[in-house]
Amino acid sequence: MKSIRVLIIDDSALVRKLLTEMLNSDPDIEVVGAAMDPHIARQKIKELNPDVLTLDVEMPRMDGLSFLRQLMRLRPMPVVMISSLTQEGAETTLDALALGAVDFIGKPRVDVANLLQDYAEEIIRKIKNAAAVKVTARAGRPAANGEMKPESRSAAGALDVDSKYSATVILQRPANIKIMKTTDKIIAIGASTGGTEAIKEVLEQMPADSPAIMITQHIPPVFSSAFAQRMNRTSAMTVVEASDGLQVMPGHVYIAPGDRHLLLRRDGARYRCSLSDGPPVNRHRPSVDVLFRSVTQAAGRNAIGIIMTGMGADGARGLGEMREAGAITIAQDEKSSVVWGMPGEAVKLGAAQKVVPLGQIPAAIMAGLKELQD
Repeated sequence: MKSIRVLIIDDSALVRKLLTEMLNSDPDIEVVGAAMDPHIARQKIKELNPDVLTLDVEMPRMDGLSFLRQLMRLRPMPVVMISSLTQEGAETTLDALALGAVDFIGKPRVDVANLLQDYAEEIIRKIKNAAAVKVTARAGRPAANGEMKPESRSAAGALDVDSKYSATVILQRPANIKIMKTTDKIIAIGASTGGTEAIKEVLEQMPADSPAIMITQHIPPVFSSAFAQRMNRTSAMTVVEASDGLQVMPGHVYIAPGDRHLLLRRDGARYRCSLSDGPPVNRHRPSVDVLFRSVTQAAGRNAIGIIMTGMGADGARGLGEMREAGAITIAQDEKSSVVWGMPGEAVKLGAAQKVVPLGQIPAAIMAGLKELQD
């Protein structure tokens, strides 16, 4: 099997060294070079022809976004952003994803040695995942910040992710779910790699009076708040980061906070958000399986579940549980997904009733709501 050739672009010599050692520890990856700034990186890209870049967000001489913008126009290729876990870093990273970066990861914490092994495993997964993505230069439409964004990217494959715990560690699955039909509908969305832009495209098309939407996007702390604020600026619905006990209302979107599971619970005739600090499920906290199982138990057949682009299998089983309970279930198709891991697993399990392109998901949701009302 051909090694994945990686070029590291980072102004920190220590980070370049750490990333090189981590990535070279995997036999399927070869770090072919490193550059301290985009000007050096340009020449190295020509000389070394890497398959994937890691790109620091903040660098001297030219910032990561300016370089990424030029790269996606002149020589599109998979890029994994290396970001500081700050509010400013989160905003810049979300801009990078809008410009065409495949994925992102925080800077390694060199002061906490026992976290470096977990970090190494995560960045190796992300690099392998990115290598399977076909990035193409296309005329885009203006993004929220005025930049152009690529219309679509598709993945040639996906990486399986081992699960340490199932959703049962957070929420037991009851034997029978019998919930009467009600007028209060719930829409639940789960996504990972490529999901921030995909979710944005869906929310932009949802009317202001839509039923409440619950979203679990695999995202770290700090980033989830910035993501919710960004979605609120571009959506007719009110988008907030979920908090424990918050009442769930129509016309509102609730995004899981980074590092906490989001659950839906029934409180008499009302729905509320519930947050859990329980163990990661399918390696993720928040987990899509946890959200989907909670929606199954609280709303039953009064719900629509949508699983979108992302690596691994988180959410596939949960979507199957929603379908068994009578909910409408939708998966994003392979061509429009950055990575067809999560939706692909759901289709393989028979969990998705409908498989549609990203641009048709809002229409499929509205059709599903009509079907639930009949």
